[in-house]
Amino acid sequence: MTTTTVTEKASTGASKRFPLWIQIVIGLIVGCAIGALWPKFGAALQPFGTVFIKAIKMIVIPLVFSAVTLGIYRMSADFKTLGRLAGLAFGWFYFATGCSVVLGIALNAIFHPGAGVALKATGTIPANLAHSIDWVKFLLDIVPDNIVFAASQQQIIPTLFFAICFGLALGKAGKITEPVVRVLEGIMQAMFKLTEGIVAYSPLAVAGIMAWVFATQGGALLLAMAKLVGVMYIGLVVVAIAFCIIVRLLGYPPFTTIRKVAEPLLLAFTTCSSEVTLPVHMQILERTGIPNKVVAFVLPLGYSFNLDGSALYQSLTVCFLAEAYGLHLDLPSILTILLTTLIANKGTANVAAASLVILAVILTSIHLPVEAIAIVAGVDRFMDMGRTTVNVFGNTTAALLLNRFGGKGITDNDTAMSQTA
Repeated sequence: MTTTTVTEKASTGASKRFPLWIQIVIGLIVGCAIGALWPKFGAALQPFGTVFIKAIKMIVIPLVFSAVTLGIYRMSADFKTLGRLAGLAFGWFYFATGCSVVLGIALNAIFHPGAGVALKATGTIPANLAHSIDWVKFLLDIVPDNIVFAASQQQIIPTLFFAICFGLALGKAGKITEPVVRVLEGIMQAMFKLTEGIVAYSPLAVAGIMAWVFATQGGALLLAMAKLVGVMYIGLVVVAIAFCIIVRLLGYPPFTTIRKVAEPLLLAFTTCSSEVTLPVHMQILERTGIPNKVVAFVLPLGYSFNLDGSALYQSLTVCFLAEAYGLHLDLPSILTILLTTLIANKGTANVAAASLVILAVILTSIHLPVEAIAIVAGVDRFMDMGRTTVNVFGNTTAALLLNRFGGKGITDNDTAMSQTA
């Protein structure tokens, strides 16, 4: 007993001295140094990151399914609250996305990063990349004909739809479903515990990922496209500052909030995957006092429909390519980019290579060749790091905002809410 206590105290002391986000930063710096100084060795470290990403993706579907089902089950008795939360969520998602798109267009008009660019393909685009959105297929794909297959393919939207329907059904079926609810609570608790174990490995994974990025992604190419990348990061900083202001107006200290969500932000930056950050992000937001019901409903939706950093990237990149091709962007062209990005950004939520598909859709709408995407594909990884981080911070802001205005009266006092240390 004494040994256990001493060990726990030592572990706690080490954790306070070196919190996980600091360990991740150290891993990021070490990985960059390895990739720059020993590129061959750095390229060989990619499997460390791949294993981590696969491990996180392994738990995303069971966590999302159990958390969303339980959240809807607990709110099923109050359709008015559920409807209010859903309406405010999608209203905010479209407003935030629209502002990001406008900012991307404005930044291009101010800095003109595409002026004088030599049109040279710096990367490749996927074969058979979609040039338009099949809205009928999009709507049909929301309803899975086989939920097991949809889950096995990591299809978040159909899984969300089934979880919402299943949660409502559990709520309406009465006490007979209580054993199922307890099983789902056990699954969610187990997924959170598993998340802790996997994330403890993240500093090593981050080092491996960054070593591979710097060893293989082409630093010279980054310098050649520095103006575009620099303008995009200016825009991302502006968006982040706007989110900080909103967080402050909601009564939360911005820097404290950023420090609390530092782990998912750093994971987003290094892995370029919002999905990888979802389990730990949900866990952290619940610890800040946001009810599980709100987190479980808003955050998975936000990760599919609230991608503010991506919207900024898409509008700026299309304007950059239009300018590089010598296309004058008059008012109708700008409105086309604005509306197409706003709609396509939501319509590809369950589509592979979604950002590239959105670029293809917008380029087609203003009569530019889809092959133009190859011009920026070579530096896409460096831009993806920033836009994914802003996506995650945007969903943190959305959760805080919607909890304040859409979560009135929602608490977890009536149920054994997941509490993880």
